Amino acid sequence: MPKPQYQYYCINTPTKLVKEVFGDINVYEQNAKSLLTKASGFISAYDFTLNPYRGCQYGCSYCYAAAFSPNPKMRENWGKWVIIKQNAAEILEKELERWYKKNPDKPPRIYMSSVTDPYQPIESKHELTRSLLEVMHPYRPILVIQTRSPIITRDIDFLQQFKHLRVNMSIPTGSESVRRDFEPRSPSIKARINAITKVKQSINFDKGFIPKVSITITPLLPTLEKDETAFIEKLKIADRVVIQDFHPSQNRSLVATTREAAAKVKQKYAWWYDEEKLSYTRFKEKLMSNLPDVEIREGKDGFGYD
Repeated sequence: MPKPQYQYYCINTPTKLVKEVFGDINVYEQNAKSLLTKASGFISAYDFTLNPYRGCQYGCSYCYAAAFSPNPKMRENWGKWVIIKQNAAEILEKELERWYKKNPDKPPRIYMSSVTDPYQPIESKHELTRSLLEVMHPYRPILVIQTRSPIITRDIDFLQQFKHLRVNMSIPTGSESVRRDFEPRSPSIKARINAITKVKQSINFDKGFIPKVSITITPLLPTLEKDETAFIEKLKIADRVVIQDFHPSQNRSLVATTREAAAKVKQKYAWWYDEEKLSYTRFKEKLMSNLPDVEIREGKDGFGYD
């Protein structure tokens, strides 16, 4: 079957036209053949990954997910296009039904999401992720949601219904100036801290199940010394903090890799990256000494539900 040809990203006649423009993002719609993808590699602790969208409006300079773009031109323009899987809820329902026919006593372990943000800005309009939560709820999966978006607070009513839920909030740095350099299209650090605090504090045992909460400092970006103490103090809201360094840089498609865009930004922070291993170790030690009641994990070990 021929690959889709996306308008503005192909030489031939496009088979997928832009359905709308959201801000400066070209939005396409496409039916998915499946929603649940067998998990492997870094998140092999799960049965499946679940990505409601393809592409991500945040377009962070370091994001490895750009490697999984439909074509090289879209990879270069990462952050400026999104594909909505318009039949996602219908497909997910069928896949969960099939799972339980084969595994009636075993809830699936699902990681949402591995190559997109399920709460990127367009979710506020289309509510695709919310529709998937509604589908999943009766099936009681073990669910981990990975995001950097305050939009997740909109769905607290659904989140509190999941008995086995961990919310991972991505906050790679405690300095706004660093965030603006590496991920200028993403929400502020304050907005993310406020969001994960609201998720944690808005649910009590009378309202529903209390989710586990992680803050993932992945990849670990520099935090300026003047911001470090206050940032680490704010991490106390989490029961787990995860740190991880950059993926190796590789000039290959379909491989988790640090993009050239991030490599260029790193040059501005030579004071950190010239001794990257030492900077990493020092920051980890500060986390461990200042967060005695928070679990500190590294890399793959930190991304499980447990």
